[in-house]
Amino acid sequence: MNKALSQIKNHAMTGVSYMIPTVTVGGILLAIALAFSGGANVTNPLLANIETIGSAGMAMLVPVLAGYISYSIAGRPGLVPGLVLGYLAANPVGSGKISTGFLGGLLLGFAAGYMAKWVKTWKVPAFLKPLMPIIIIPLIVAAVIGLLYIYVVAAPLGSLVTFIQVWLKGMSTGSTVILSIIIGCMISFDMGGPMNKIAYTTAVALIATGDGRLMGMAGVAICIPPIGLGIASLILRNKFTSEERESGKAAIVMGACGITEGAIPFAATDPLRVIPSIMLGSAIGSVIAGLASATDMAPLGGLLVLPVVHQRLIYFAAVIIGAAVVVLMMALLKKRIKQNINV
Repeated sequence: MNKALSQIKNHAMTGVSYMIPTVTVGGILLAIALAFSGGANVTNPLLANIETIGSAGMAMLVPVLAGYISYSIAGRPGLVPGLVLGYLAANPVGSGKISTGFLGGLLLGFAAGYMAKWVKTWKVPAFLKPLMPIIIIPLIVAAVIGLLYIYVVAAPLGSLVTFIQVWLKGMSTGSTVILSIIIGCMISFDMGGPMNKIAYTTAVALIATGDGRLMGMAGVAICIPPIGLGIASLILRNKFTSEERESGKAAIVMGACGITEGAIPFAATDPLRVIPSIMLGSAIGSVIAGLASATDMAPLGGLLVLPVVHQRLIYFAAVIIGAAVVVLMMALLKKRIKQNINV
């Protein structure tokens, strides 16, 4: 059992090792564009092009993660189906137009890898053997798992997403504490996945009605995971690999610019400890912002929006406190590493 879990972790680490440069390059370029434009609307042509390049890098995050997890398991035949399925996870598909984000990519990467590894064992005629790794295995794995994902996973999620969005809008007139906790947990749970997007888009929709309270809660929650984990990786050096510490520096910058995905490299390698920790930190930060009636009238989280935030000192304090909670949880929960894992 321990050997199997160790192998799974090593496969995940391989995916993360190849993914980190896409997060770092894409995230920093995106952060530069947002920082120098002063917010979400990038109008300068040069900054707009930098934003486009950064967005392209961030779009590669989930496909690269899934592709190289699959590659680690099955070798070359697993790479292409992993990339294809990671793309499906990162983009809206199915009748409900749902993306499952990093968690979907993580699961699809493992599914693609283990299926490709199994198909490699099939007995086939000699004339088909040269075609197996470059055509047949990628084709079978991508088609079978892709169709199962679209019809069994993505389609049913569409109805659930619609229900949650309506429910959240109704909750906006209810208990501030309960709503803040829900928003904080949803934002940080999947870091750009469906739960994150539901909370964020609902908050943005309410801005149009003149209500920025939900965006105030979400804006705080958005930046706590990458900032908290980035600081933790620099302070708790014996609990993070050298690669994680390097990505931690970029994560802090990304968090300040409202890019939650900066936390994904940490969550992908240790989800059972990291995800609950960042959910707690984001929930606490959101509650502080909610109780203080901090409002954010920009469709962006992080610290760049401070000029348009009402109760900006409380908003900033909520980010710092939430990030401190994440650091504390990492100190308590995360195990020391014996050695750095480099791929």
